[in-house]
Amino acid sequence: MRHDPVLVADTKAWFQKVSLDLRSAEADAAAQPPILEDLLFHAQQAVEKALKGFLTWHQRPFGKTHDLRQLAKACCGLDATLEPVLMEAIPLTRYAWQFRYPGASPSPSLDDAQEALRVARKTVEALLAHLPDEARLGL
Repeated sequence: MRHDPVLVADTKAWFQKVSLDLRSAEADAAAQPPILEDLLFHAQQAVEKALKGFLTWHQRPFGKTHDLRQLAKACCGLDATLEPVLMEAIPLTRYAWQFRYPGASPSPSLDDAQEALRVARKTVEALLAHLPDEARLGL
């Protein structure tokens, strides 16, 4: 079954941004020393954009938000089988802002950053697996 080409293109556009965030997070992880704050931000952004891409495919509005809980809840309303994976990603929400500005936040650990990247990859893969082939971007 062929889908609306505009919908396919819009969904793929979200996942192209996801790909850039994952690549950026991986580059941050490979840097010497690793750029942990930036890695965490890009992991959160990859999850956020993947959730928004999934919602775009299903033609569900989502507004301007960084709240992964809100976005995950909307996605689970469309496919409850995603819930275990998406619930694991919710704690990444704080990385949208936690280290983006000077302040009292302690520096993140390498373990925290590696775990965030693992969760981001797992979440993106799960969401892509629930899209038709034509809407998937080869990540």
